[in-house]
Amino acid sequence: MTTTFRIVPRVVLIALFMAGSVLITDSAEAQYFGRNKVQYDDFEFQSFKTDHFEIFFYPEEEEAVGDAARMAERWYQRHSRTFLREFYERKPIILYANDADFHQTNAINGSLGEGTGGVTESLKERVIMPLTGSYKETDHVLGHELVHSFQYDLALSRSDSLRFAFQLVPLWLTEGMAEYFSVGRLDAHTAMWMRDAALRDDLPTIETITRDMSYFPYRYGQAYLAYIGGKYGDAAVANLFKLSGRVGLDSAFVYTLGITADSLSTEWIQTVKDTYLPLTEGRDDSSEAGRLVLSSQMDAGKMNIAPVLSPDGQYVAFLSEKDMFEINLFIADANTGEIVRRMKSRNRDSHYDAIRFIASAGSWSPDGRSFAFITFVDGDNEISIMDWTKGSIQSRFSVEGVSAITNLAWAPDGEHLAFSGMDGGISDLYMLNMASGEVRQLTNDRYADLQPAWSPDGKSLAFTTDRGPEGTNLRTLEFGQERLAIIDTETLEIRVLRPFDGMHHNPQFSPDGRNLYFISNYDGFKDVYRMDLASESVYKLTNLKTGVSGITALSPAMTVAAQSGRMMYSVFGDSEYQVFARESDDLVGELVVPVQEMEASIASVLPPYRGLDEGLVGNYLNDPLTGLPPDQDFSSEAYSPRLKLDFVAPPTVGVSAGGLYGSGVSGGVGFFFSDMLGNHSLTVVAQANGTFKDVGAQAGYLNRENRLNWGGFVGHTPILYGASQWDQPRFDDQTGLPSQVINQYRYRIYIDQLEGMASYPFTATRRVELSGGLTRYGFDYEVDTFYYSAIGVRRVRTDLNSQEPDAVYFAQAGLALVNDYSFFGFTSPIRGGRSRFEVTPFVGSETFFRVQADYRKYVQLSSLTLAFRGLHVGNYGAKESGNSLFTREYLGYANSSGFVRGYSFTSFDDPNECTASATGACAEQERLLGTRVGLASLELRVPLFGTESYGLLNFPYLPTEISFFADGGVSWTAEEAPDLRWETDPTRDRIPVFSAGVSSRFNLFGYTVLEIFYAHPFQRPAKGAHFGFQLIPGW
Repeated sequence: MTTTFRIVPRVVLIALFMAGSVLITDSAEAQYFGRNKVQYDDFEFQSFKTDHFEIFFYPEEEEAVGDAARMAERWYQRHSRTFLREFYERKPIILYANDADFHQTNAINGSLGEGTGGVTESLKERVIMPLTGSYKETDHVLGHELVHSFQYDLALSRSDSLRFAFQLVPLWLTEGMAEYFSVGRLDAHTAMWMRDAALRDDLPTIETITRDMSYFPYRYGQAYLAYIGGKYGDAAVANLFKLSGRVGLDSAFVYTLGITADSLSTEWIQTVKDTYLPLTEGRDDSSEAGRLVLSSQMDAGKMNIAPVLSPDGQYVAFLSEKDMFEINLFIADANTGEIVRRMKSRNRDSHYDAIRFIASAGSWSPDGRSFAFITFVDGDNEISIMDWTKGSIQSRFSVEGVSAITNLAWAPDGEHLAFSGMDGGISDLYMLNMASGEVRQLTNDRYADLQPAWSPDGKSLAFTTDRGPEGTNLRTLEFGQERLAIIDTETLEIRVLRPFDGMHHNPQFSPDGRNLYFISNYDGFKDVYRMDLASESVYKLTNLKTGVSGITALSPAMTVAAQSGRMMYSVFGDSEYQVFARESDDLVGELVVPVQEMEASIASVLPPYRGLDEGLVGNYLNDPLTGLPPDQDFSSEAYSPRLKLDFVAPPTVGVSAGGLYGSGVSGGVGFFFSDMLGNHSLTVVAQANGTFKDVGAQAGYLNRENRLNWGGFVGHTPILYGASQWDQPRFDDQTGLPSQVINQYRYRIYIDQLEGMASYPFTATRRVELSGGLTRYGFDYEVDTFYYSAIGVRRVRTDLNSQEPDAVYFAQAGLALVNDYSFFGFTSPIRGGRSRFEVTPFVGSETFFRVQADYRKYVQLSSLTLAFRGLHVGNYGAKESGNSLFTREYLGYANSSGFVRGYSFTSFDDPNECTASATGACAEQERLLGTRVGLASLELRVPLFGTESYGLLNFPYLPTEISFFADGGVSWTAEEAPDLRWETDPTRDRIPVFSAGVSSRFNLFGYTVLEIFYAHPFQRPAKGAHFGFQLIPGW
């Protein structure tokens, strides 16, 4: 009699065709699904060195990069004084000419959000960022990211990193610190946020912003640290960071400030209220800003920005997150706020990758029939003209030499479009003739030229700039406040308008051309003003407690209808961006008599109020010369893609004695290399799992330098599984003693692979994949026979060479078309769709074609999602009827793509459940495997626990989804077709299997997704409904 204790062939199935994939899973090319990061352009990178940085750039941006290098060195001197720290080696800074180029970077894996202004990563401590077109904003972003560079230098240094735990530092502290050290306390935009929170009595404690990400960490962190710097000195801010990574935040407060976080929270909240609330007396609530048109209480979302009125004032185009998870373009009735047109998002229109929204609004044609807006297409910005009544794109324009475009303005003649364009990181004004495609450059200098708006006669453009008296000094890199200017499009003469201090932006002409409307924060509050162009007298139109604002301080937020004169603007209040309207006869305003600068700026200063040049941060922000190196020509050299070690995966070592697999040593280690730009990566992994026979290694290389990504893989992978069996008692041949006998069988499969792959992405959502390679499967069988007798145990090892199968060889080539425009919720996709169609011929020990078709669709119904999936995998031309390990497909393995819930092989624990098939096997199991399978699933997904915006219950700590599902699957072979009928009684026939039930998916702290399901398998009446689980995200 033979009894089997354990056998694990499932390990083999997992590894056979996936042995190499783990080495390149960080890219979409190696994923089954996933979006693409497309390398549209070939950047000819160069580099040069300053005292403390190595700057990587390409020739197009050389002029602006020279100035950015000087900014970086100035920031180094500032931050090194604040942190009391010096760099021991140069830090890399990778600069892109514009936002569109920045989104193509390979230095950061994964896609970058349209709102990402820069990134500092930890592996190589690289700063990666685009030039912004405004030297002032570029300097701000660079200063912000270099704070992170100092933070990483501290946390990752050899002398400090063993005692510094970055996970102890909350996000509000790292980001708030970067914002405070780069902006300081004079920040009208953050002050507006704090006033709004104070008015709502919703100023968070430190404990609250540490655990609740709904409080924007940049803004609230900056405000908290400005208070700490103002009261305890700016050195205390740096010390708070240093200590929090060693002893935790609560202890760091006590050691650094001598006060608990709770007590400081109470102080800060009271100080903010005492500072700002008296300033809001006599001013209007945000709800009184005008006639409310767009809000979450109506037909829009919580963030409604960049409104643009049609010429007759009857319709308004705007951008909103109403669709959830993305910004989309909508057109609404300007009288009722009802949405009448939704622009196709990138989920439904694969022509473009995203809509620009941070610094860009669209523009209506003079006849009101068309709307122009800006998208990311093929790595550059493109102007799209939409027939808004049909929602279709009429025409598209790209401008050679201008890869980044913002702020469109359609000329009154209907033939021209003005815009702000960036070339080499420098912004200028341009004018496009849409009929001829000819582009005329109106300005050509290093000043910021933004937000053009046409005069009614079409002869001039108003715009936002930093030129003029007390403007930006390009020699000392001292930045002036944004102000208004008007350029004559024929003579190119520029008239600068700066009626008082503060930032002025977003100019709009009145229909008669006599007045210029704009937004300014001169008194610390962002309001709308009107300038009489003849007298240059200024009148204030709004008087809000919060402010008229877009998503950033400089984003467009106000629009005027070219014919009717109706005005609309977005107002920040109640933690939302709402859009209000005012009619032309209500745009007179009150005459402004400018007050003294110090009095006017109080509302824009983060408390506690003090002189703006006081303190370490205030001093260096008001001293542009200290630390600024002279203007110079840097000697650059061509970029060399040298691979350097990024990190070593923590080695693991284990020792086993006895047991199923005998004694041995197991463990593994991985080495990961890449170049500075992230275009080339190399991964080397070695592992042992017992004896010398079980040592394996793999190496994978990936080249993403160009649009065509390619790579290769080579590996030797041993797979070990086994079984134990009691044998008949007998006499030991050597000792002659009666013995109990146990045979321990060890089966090894050696997988030797050489594989190449290539991927060509058409867009961010569509790609074609090619693969090819050689694979050899070798086999090694052995048995250890243990004789247990009265004097002990004796082991005899025997090679089972006669039982080993012949080696199996395959040469394979694959072609796949992949489309993924889905949006993932917390545990599964909730909107969009995915598909993968793949053909892979195999030639060698067996010859067959593997065909795979996987289609998935997700329809969002308010907060619910209806999900459908259809899958077919077939090995056509296989010689055997599903008996070969290499051509067999399964419906009964959990954690796999073809699993029918309720039919797991491991759940067949009752022999009475089985019906004998024609081959004598268990028919209920046999119908779950074949050379071809088909599967369909339908789910209704309900987000039970989640965030306030996506979840029935606001509990983000354990996001949970409930789904009601129905699964169905069928398997067959070339010789045995399925019997497509509904049958619930026991039968030996190959019938389809179906199940229905309910499942819960849990996002376990962002590491994995656990699904627990309760399924009723209709074709297993003896089993009945039962529980099961799998560790896999929802399909």
